[in-house]
Amino acid sequence: MTSSPTPESAKLIECKACKAMIEPTDAEANLMVCPKCGRHFRASARQRIAFTADPGSFEETHTQLRTADPLQFAVGGETYGQRIDRAMKQSGLSEALITGFARIQDQPCVLGAMDSSFIMASMGSALGERFCRAVRDAVARHCPLVVFAASGGARMQEGTVALMQMAKTADAVRQMKEAGLPYISILTDPTSGGVFASFSTLGDFIVAEPGAYVGFAGTRLIEGALKVKLPEGFQKSEYQFKNGFLDDIVPRTEMRSYLGRLLLYLSKPLQKVAQN
Repeated sequence: MTSSPTPESAKLIECKACKAMIEPTDAEANLMVCPKCGRHFRASARQRIAFTADPGSFEETHTQLRTADPLQFAVGGETYGQRIDRAMKQSGLSEALITGFARIQDQPCVLGAMDSSFIMASMGSALGERFCRAVRDAVARHCPLVVFAASGGARMQEGTVALMQMAKTADAVRQMKEAGLPYISILTDPTSGGVFASFSTLGDFIVAEPGAYVGFAGTRLIEGALKVKLPEGFQKSEYQFKNGFLDDIVPRTEMRSYLGRLLLYLSKPLQKVAQN
């Protein structure tokens, strides 16, 4: 007979790679990266912003945007509206994407971060609109856009409305390019489905965290449909980098300094354009 875990041990985070039991405070102090083996745990949107933006520089925007229920969708006796309410209570967020103005190593930008704790960061109408408004903010302030992507795909409860966000957000990226402004996309674990097939892979710079799942469909789905055995590590960030899909793989502990250097480099041509 096994004994029940104590409250103290129940709070520990188990690393799925090395099986080490990590204190939550130790994990967060190391930016939610296992201090034993370097495995990257999933981080919340708030954590990513805290890890990346200069302290006190983040100003959140578009918090008033909320998801509608165009199809009056319900499953198992729970309406879509109730599902959204439950997600808000569980995650402490109003939507799966947080946006705002920020500075990264004193370089101004519009910063966005997705959070998989909100219905797996699936993309619906409100998320798509928040991304598009973040683009408009970047264009208005003539500054770069930096977005941490994480998603399980489009939100089926909104049907075609959710799928249309792929075209809508892709067109927003076009506006960034026409304005001559850089868009940096960071792919985290997991980035898949409609988000993968739209704005997250349209960046001028596409980087990923180590070990992140990056791909449109799941491995089991692909193997089942094609009746083939996929290579080891298929659609992990290392595999995608090796095959030329990513510009770089950046550990989370180096991400802030990496983005700071990149934004500083990009700021010089932007300053010249602004002066002209």
